[in-house]
Amino acid sequence: MTRRLSRAKQKIAQAKIPYRVPPADQLPDRLAGVAATVYLIFNEGYAAGAGPDLVRITLTAEAVRLARLLFELMPDEPTVIGLLSLLLLQNSRAAARIDSSGRLMLLPDQDRSLWDAMAIQEGVRLVGTGLRRTPDRPNAYVVQAAIAACHALAPSYDATDWNAVISWYDVLLRIQDTDVVRLNRAAAVAERDGPAAGLALVDEIDSLVGYPWWHATRAELLHRLGRPADARESYQNALGLELSAPQSEHLRRRMAALDD
Repeated sequence: MTRRLSRAKQKIAQAKIPYRVPPADQLPDRLAGVAATVYLIFNEGYAAGAGPDLVRITLTAEAVRLARLLFELMPDEPTVIGLLSLLLLQNSRAAARIDSSGRLMLLPDQDRSLWDAMAIQEGVRLVGTGLRRTPDRPNAYVVQAAIAACHALAPSYDATDWNAVISWYDVLLRIQDTDVVRLNRAAAVAERDGPAAGLALVDEIDSLVGYPWWHATRAELLHRLGRPADARESYQNALGLELSAPQSEHLRRRMAALDD
């Protein structure tokens, strides 16, 4: 990345490309790339892809700051509304995602009293605004924020409205049909209809063999189905791919639980 930045700077200097703030009429065409970049910054901070830390607070804080700046600039734009809402709702759980020992805490095990209630309130309000702005074709960020709101508003994991979560995933698939979205929907189906139903959907997605969370999801569902040998193999496949240290440690703990 450093080399790429250096080459880009050299090209700009040699070509004498001037710095210009784009006029307002060009902003909508540039918004998709900007929003995607801010979202990627947040994701790398929220769940680092590698390294010793699960969360990189400087990145998540910067992403939220940039999303707020976008909102100040374009407060009526659904992409911006949805992006800010999604980041607020996801980041509201930050304090509960790691325990006192630094171990990863997944959603079912989190202490919800540690969640940021103010961020949840703001995020949910923005979800409503975003949905009203896009009644015919919802924006992908707004829909993802609606899914996050279902989790944020549930008083406990067991009280999660999985019908609503799955319905929002169905909406998201109509506008952003990706295999990762399908994997997340399959995990939600497993919570509502049982691990066998979820596993059947996961196994239909055959393009994510290089994605550790496809293997980890299979492992967890196989674990629940009482198939320890198959679950162990899937855990090992996940651990063979790039993960942060806390994520790897979590999967090793789950694999060790197969022996109990």
